[in-house]
Amino acid sequence: MEILKGIVLLLVVLVGFSLFSLKMPKGMKAMGALAGAATASFLVEAFQRYVGGDLLGVEFLGGVGDAAGSMGGVAAAALVPLALGVNPTYAVLVGVSVAGFGILPGFLAGYVLAFIIPKVEEKVPQGLDLIFIICFIAPLARLIATVSDPLVNATLLNIGKILEQASHTSPILMGIVLGGVITVVATAPLSSMALTAMLGLTGIPMAIGALSVMGSSFLNGVFFHRMGFGGRKTTIAVAIEPLTQADVISANPIPVYVTNFFGGAIAGVIVSTYGLVNNATGTATPIAGLMVMYGFNNPLVVTKVALMCAVTGGVTGYLGSLLFKNYKIKTVDEIRGN
Repeated sequence: MEILKGIVLLLVVLVGFSLFSLKMPKGMKAMGALAGAATASFLVEAFQRYVGGDLLGVEFLGGVGDAAGSMGGVAAAALVPLALGVNPTYAVLVGVSVAGFGILPGFLAGYVLAFIIPKVEEKVPQGLDLIFIICFIAPLARLIATVSDPLVNATLLNIGKILEQASHTSPILMGIVLGGVITVVATAPLSSMALTAMLGLTGIPMAIGALSVMGSSFLNGVFFHRMGFGGRKTTIAVAIEPLTQADVISANPIPVYVTNFFGGAIAGVIVSTYGLVNNATGTATPIAGLMVMYGFNNPLVVTKVALMCAVTGGVTGYLGSLLFKNYKIKTVDEIRGN
């Protein structure tokens, strides 16, 4: 029941954020900014704290990572209004007002106030708008974060704990589910980094996310090359960061998502079988995810598993191209009109 509960709740979260991206005003831009906030905070933390600080033993770099990792909420609360067109000074004001809160409370505060601040600038006389925003908007930003924080802890973070517990109970099944789902999310308009950060994934689930996404780089490189979605630049770009080709992927969802799910599921099973862990939340990204793994596991085992994920990813991409060789795809030229 715990496994089933974890899977169902994970799917509910994915549906919820997908609907937010597609249906809410400027939802896609907001989610893109959320992914940027995860990169600016958790990715820096992953490299500097767990690689530079723990693995290499450089205390200063560890401090850099700790500082960045504690600013996820600030980054989200500032980047979301900025992405939605708010004055940069006011966007940063909202960000610093939610210091100490997590990335999702910061995201909610930034998103709500991104629609309120322009109204204030429109209605309040110029010169007084800054005073008004300092006196009322800054406290409102922190109030939104304060109210939403318990809800986040009771829902999303709890889902992360359920998934972690389920991964110990049935590692193979959770490897299939988490590896497949997180890899698909990495190619979707959502961000695998943002998702794993919001769920607070650690341990085996985060290790599955990190190495399955790493393996998907090889999968998508082979798959895009053989399918002929675009030229060499497109192939290299999707291998490094799938979100750079979000329009191509969205135009060809079935072949890309199906192939990525199976490749991610295989990688997830491999990782869970070897019992690797990753306690750096939000590191479901190819290069940083792999590097961080060395800070929590035997380096030889990490290298072995990473090579297995890379090879199986490339093979899955090849098999996927055979499966969908007669599928009518939309190429880069057709989509972008080049």
